[in-house]
Amino acid sequence: MTRIGRSDLDILPLSLGGNVFGWTADRETSFAVLDAFHDGGGNFIDTADGYSAWAPGNSGGESETLIGEWLASRKPSNLVIATKVSTHPDFRGLSASNVRAAAEASLQRLGVDAIDLYYAHFDDADTPLEETVAAFADLVTDGLVRYVAVSNYTAERIRAWISLAEASGADLPVAIQPHYNLVHRDEVEAEIVPVAEQYSMSLVPYYALASGFLTGKYRAPDATSDSPRAAGAAKLATPAGLALIDALEEVGNAHGASIATTALAWLRAQPTVAAPIASASRVEQVADLLASATLDLSDDELSRLSHASEAAQD
Repeated sequence: MTRIGRSDLDILPLSLGGNVFGWTADRETSFAVLDAFHDGGGNFIDTADGYSAWAPGNSGGESETLIGEWLASRKPSNLVIATKVSTHPDFRGLSASNVRAAAEASLQRLGVDAIDLYYAHFDDADTPLEETVAAFADLVTDGLVRYVAVSNYTAERIRAWISLAEASGADLPVAIQPHYNLVHRDEVEAEIVPVAEQYSMSLVPYYALASGFLTGKYRAPDATSDSPRAAGAAKLATPAGLALIDALEEVGNAHGASIATTALAWLRAQPTVAAPIASASRVEQVADLLASATLDLSDDELSRLSHASEAAQD
């Protein structure tokens, strides 16, 4: 198990992404995926209040609602639930009143007494940071949230948040959720990781499989698929990108592991990373995700993949 930052949240070092629930995974499939993840030892689930408002017929909150229904049906123990605020159509931004109302709505959809890890999903330039920091601190004080975190914030703004929290005696964020994977590394490693190291925070990266490219499924720039993310993934199928896939395949074969498992294992091994986030639209995909939590690559293998990825940056 792995602990998130300075918190007491102990997790299997893999987070199941809930962005597909109510979008590319219907209720039955979502329940099956959650069952397989939990049965396989997974206990860290990531979602957001805005998932999946972008899908036709949806209005936001669908993922949280399905997770809440699954929790009520299965009554699993020792789960860590992370969600986020700022993108639900009814609760946009990070004003104090919005943060409070959105948290209360998320709690109702999830059917839990407190949110284990609550992220500010996107920075809000229209709201003073002092107001947002105070709003999150009040949620912790009032018992609605256990720990605070930030997602898609620059290093400068994370430092500003921490300074404000320290000055007011508020709880500091324990986690950062950045876009980070083998083909998107430079900014995170140069700017975000040093902040995480300085303040004992954990990274919980999203797009850990680069919209599916790091599964090896897309090996041509014009690849077609039923997946709504196929076009973005296929664009990464450059000569350097395909050389990276080949390296992942060779390293994975030495362990009897898939390309996806190996890519997630590389990410899990990076400094300050607690748990990559990966989603599954089919229950058959869950085993490969879970396998990454226990696949330990050698230093030579990690170096080989890091080197192969340098030329494949998006």
